[in-house]
Amino acid sequence: MAALPSGAQPYKRTPTFTEDSVPAGLLKDHSTKDGTWGLIRVEEGRLRYIITDPRRAADERVLEPGGDPGLVEPTILHRVEPIGSVRFHVEFLREDNTGEE
Repeated sequence: MAALPSGAQPYKRTPTFTEDSVPAGLLKDHSTKDGTWGLIRVEEGRLRYIITDPRRAADERVLEPGGDPGLVEPTILHRVEPIGSVRFHVEFLREDNTGEE
């Protein structure tokens, strides 16, 4: 499993999403740009985080408040699935503040 680079700095945060407001794009396979990492943070409820990229071993975990956030690697395909009522957001980080989103 990859680890967030020690020099990664937050630069953007999504609004809080619920099971009703999660963008459709997050529910299907998608990725971040090269150099962009993400931390999926569950505020309430449970969220399934699924890594689907063929460059990684298939991985699926349930994220909950107080647990480790879901770590999104740059360019790696993944998706999320709400498990009932949920509130979550995504924090985006990059290794320096000169790159593009």
